Amino acid sequence: MKLKIAVLPGDGIGPEITEQSVRVLKAVAERFDHDFSFDKAVVGAAAIDLLNSPLPEGTLELCKNCDAVLFGAIGDPKYDNDPEAKVRPEQGLLRLRKELGLFANIRPVKTYQKLLDQSPLRPERIAGADIEIFRELTGGIYFGERNTAEDGISATDVCTYSVQEIERIAHLAFKAAQKRRKKLTLVDKANVLETSRLWRKTVTNLSKEYRGVELDFLFIDNAAMQMILNPTQFDVILTENMFGDILSDEASVIGGSIGLLASASIGKRYAMFEPIHGSYPQATGKGIANPFASILSAAMLLDHFNLTEEAEAVRKAVEVSINHNICTPDINKSSEYGTKKVGEFIELNISDPDNQIINDENVSLGQMTII
Repeated sequence: MKLKIAVLPGDGIGPEITEQSVRVLKAVAERFDHDFSFDKAVVGAAAIDLLNSPLPEGTLELCKNCDAVLFGAIGDPKYDNDPEAKVRPEQGLLRLRKELGLFANIRPVKTYQKLLDQSPLRPERIAGADIEIFRELTGGIYFGERNTAEDGISATDVCTYSVQEIERIAHLAFKAAQKRRKKLTLVDKANVLETSRLWRKTVTNLSKEYRGVELDFLFIDNAAMQMILNPTQFDVILTENMFGDILSDEASVIGGSIGLLASASIGKRYAMFEPIHGSYPQATGKGIANPFASILSAAMLLDHFNLTEEAEAVRKAVEVSINHNICTPDINKSSEYGTKKVGEFIELNISDPDNQIINDENVSLGQMTII
């Protein structure tokens, strides 16, 4: 398969982790005889500094002319800490989602047996957790009308949803549930919000087309609690933009590190793949950033184009890396492995999965282990 991929490294650790994802995709292309090309462009704070825009027109045009977008991270303290800033890095990401019509954000949450003790939650509570969160991405309060009163003492944010916006992501969530454990949980606040009542009515009506899927409902406050108390009860979660943003970040503690969580943002024509973590400016340039989430996002890119065997090869290589403690310090505090070393290990595991020897002595010394 021939794919043209736009690479938007972004800010902070974005360039470091994205470099490893490209490395892995190149290994996939070589092993499975594909033709992947990569074109880089700036976005976020890096783009503001260079071109005074968080999403330059050239970057947007590149994304529209590619088959997929591989995104790094966005954000910079000099904007985060300035409440008066009129142009912010995050505006670039929001506009990119809107311009590309990326209405569905899909975030898998899965536990690894090797890392159960890394979670702040008890291992027996999270063992076997395997969730897909479908978050609506281009509607709701993040994209509604907003204003601050002239006197500065009040502000308004408007949350709006249409049946069409709800149906298009609900279809995707139901179809995902059909291929998994056939359970879908709608998370809303229908006891208070009109938009939530529209979500519940619309999804209930749509469920008649998916009779093999069990549909249940949770209010967002209860869902947030249940995510911690009993995450294994969930299969597919469907929710609106702001609730999904909060809930999926909360879910990151289940796996033990937010550096494990990948995501796909899907529209009718375009698709973008990115880790859910931020730019982590404190780690920039130190070589300690966890590349797993970005690499697993690349696996979701492969899934999107029905390259199932290729995607599974990437996930298996990540699991091998985790099982042999070839991880960055956020997962293994005593690890001497950095971002690049982890990426290289996964690259080599994909390139030659059968003919390798894992040298446990070298692993303990933090050295490269493939002979």
